[in-house]
Amino acid sequence: MPVRQIDTSLPDAEAFDAYSRTVAGAAEILGPSVGHLTVSRRVRGGRRAAGAGSGVVITADGFMLSAAHVIAGSDGGGRAAFPDGRDVPFEVIGADPLSDLAVLRARAGDLPAAELGDAERLRVGQLVVAIGSPNGLSGSVTAGVVSALGRSLPTRTRSGTRLIENVIQTDAALNPGNSGGALADGMARVVGINTAVAGIGLGLAVPINEATRRIVAALMSEGRVRRAYIGIVGGARPLPPRVGAEVGRDQGVEVVEVVEGSPAAAAGLRPEDLITELDGIPLTDVGDLQRLMSAERIGRSLPLRAHRDGRSLELSIRPRELHS
Repeated sequence: MPVRQIDTSLPDAEAFDAYSRTVAGAAEILGPSVGHLTVSRRVRGGRRAAGAGSGVVITADGFMLSAAHVIAGSDGGGRAAFPDGRDVPFEVIGADPLSDLAVLRARAGDLPAAELGDAERLRVGQLVVAIGSPNGLSGSVTAGVVSALGRSLPTRTRSGTRLIENVIQTDAALNPGNSGGALADGMARVVGINTAVAGIGLGLAVPINEATRRIVAALMSEGRVRRAYIGIVGGARPLPPRVGAEVGRDQGVEVVEVVEGSPAAAAGLRPEDLITELDGIPLTDVGDLQRLMSAERIGRSLPLRAHRDGRSLELSIRPRELHS
């Protein structure tokens, strides 16, 4: 039987060829910057166990980005293997479980550093390429599209829960071991760090944007991220029409629970209170409140405006540092 030839004049053939060139080009540029991580952990009985994941080189002198859960419980380091054959030790510089980001330092010079992009520029349907070590198969490349933007992924520590905002959802195949690896655009710029496999054809990545760049910078310089904490569990709620007309918005943050002994409890907040403003900044959802919980507000007395049983309240609250 004669082999059927593809008519390269057809638009579909051109699109496929362009797709292949884009994916192959991104893999060629970015692949050398993505390492396979073997993480050393101490377990009961004094024994050691090994975990695995991926990491992305971001500076030539060995700084790497990975996912915090990849190195959780480690004894401070492990080994990073690269496509050029180098297998070097790394140390954990800092990890932030509430953003699921970690910064590592590989003991090697002249590593190929990836270029960081901006996830804020992504569009639904845009081509993305994932590179990592699924099931220990280092240098694996998958491709897909941005399935959705603006997702929220809850993370939890012993002292609080936080939402990772603007998480990227993709249908690029991700498997255990991809965590900590790169999600890149068609120009091989890292726009996300793969964090979770939420189902078949559903992967999630922490975005690289202005907020996460600040987190990375703090981890590189201080080894940790300082956050403020007021001690409430809250949720977005529509404001009563009179309150909405008064504040010029139709939504605020309802206090669902107040943590005993927290700054919120000391300030006099109660469940069912509606917070509409903190430190002079309007609040419409928990994300607005979360963004204000930055290091510079720790220990400061902040004005807080809330509504209770139809009455307007002017309170003062002094956030404490959140300890994970």
